Amino acid sequence: MWQKVKNAIPYTKRLRLLSPMSLKEMLNLADEIVFTKTGQHLDDLQKAVLLGTLERQTYKKIAKDFDCSESGARNAGSELWRLLSEELGEEISKTNFRSAMERLQNSNVLNFVRDISDSFNICGEPRYSPSDLQDPNRANEQTSNPQEQQNLHQDLSEMPELGAFYDRSSELETLKTWIIQERSRLIAIAGISGIGKTSLAVQLVEQIKDEFDYVIWCNLEAYPTFPELQARITQILSPPEKPDRSASSQNSLALTNSLQKHRCLIILDDLHNIFASGELAGKFKPACEGYRSFFKQILKLYHQSCLLLIGWEQPREITQAQSKNNKIRTLHLAGLDRAAGRELLADSGLAQIDNLQEIMHRYQGNPFWLKSVANLIEEVGICLSDLLPEDNPEDNLLLPEDVKDSLQQQWERLSEIEKQVISFLAGQSQPVKRAKLLGNGGMPASDLLNALQSLWRRCFIEKKETAYILSPAMKSYIKGLYLG
Repeated sequence: MWQKVKNAIPYTKRLRLLSPMSLKEMLNLADEIVFTKTGQHLDDLQKAVLLGTLERQTYKKIAKDFDCSESGARNAGSELWRLLSEELGEEISKTNFRSAMERLQNSNVLNFVRDISDSFNICGEPRYSPSDLQDPNRANEQTSNPQEQQNLHQDLSEMPELGAFYDRSSELETLKTWIIQERSRLIAIAGISGIGKTSLAVQLVEQIKDEFDYVIWCNLEAYPTFPELQARITQILSPPEKPDRSASSQNSLALTNSLQKHRCLIILDDLHNIFASGELAGKFKPACEGYRSFFKQILKLYHQSCLLLIGWEQPREITQAQSKNNKIRTLHLAGLDRAAGRELLADSGLAQIDNLQEIMHRYQGNPFWLKSVANLIEEVGICLSDLLPEDNPEDNLLLPEDVKDSLQQQWERLSEIEKQVISFLAGQSQPVKRAKLLGNGGMPASDLLNALQSLWRRCFIEKKETAYILSPAMKSYIKGLYLG
């Protein structure tokens, strides 16, 4: 009989049958698996990575405790997950290591019970049923395909491919600090179209996804109402055996409860799709009021998850709640720095650039604008100096059609009072003081201030102390609307 035990559970000879595994037992089990695969036991760094993983520590914390670099800890972790995945025949990661060890223990014990029950099933006596010994939730895990199960934990099917990515190290570190160290619950990445919000978020997710139980990317263009989004996320977090059509199941609190039970990273891209056009920034469409209730719950109720919002606009509730609350953050994404801009233009075929600083200023360091300009130059064969006229640069600035199309989509979202303010600013050669705007007349002071606030939230205007200014590219586009 004991030979059967040894054969049935080759890695768990030190474990108590069906009892909860301790951290030491999990480390011992992992060590036996690695030794079987490589002939070598875990080294000190590998043990530190596994112990930190079991204690839900970040790679940064693991590296600090072990006194090594974060990249060294990550590399050790990646090699461990590869070895364990190859030996166990399923995808093992920082997220599911604990559950994989427990599942391995229970599955091997159950194999042993089946062998014993087969050996002693005499005269039609009933056999031991695995369901008598195994938790129902574990039974579901046991019968599911391990690869399919892992895919459910990280549903990134709607996340775009990263492609070329230019240095955003400062922004990435800020976001990782907010999410991993400060455990912020809601973060908005705001910025004008083309500035690189989604690319930054994709790079971020690739770096931190193993710190969460679940990671789900949703593009809100596909979810015009909140119940549709809730159905998609809930199906991943806790798929029901039978669809629940009751009113309570459709309440946004049901989704919030799931975010309280699990450590989740939910990314909502193209957030502007749920806001009304022709209004000040952040006003929900009538059909999207369910989103408002959901965001309020995320802001007020305790949970261990993080909601990452990406879009041209953000809910007004965020700006009202984040004053002194480090659980709610907004990152206003600016353009690339000169080094990253030079690399981007070089990749686009413009290797020799004598006036890089001026180019970056006129196009606001916007990656999409810079790529479009570089592509047009390459295809048409014009000289880069033609982009830098000495007189009236905004009147002669080159704007490719795809840049105009992008700006047009955002222009059409503005309220009439915002369009008035933008048109006035476009006609000024210098930053405009707030007092001058207020003295310009034509609109009540409160309406003007609300319009300025909304334009700043949309990243249409720049603030310099008490003055406001438009980028040269924006000025050129607005003038083109009225002159041509």
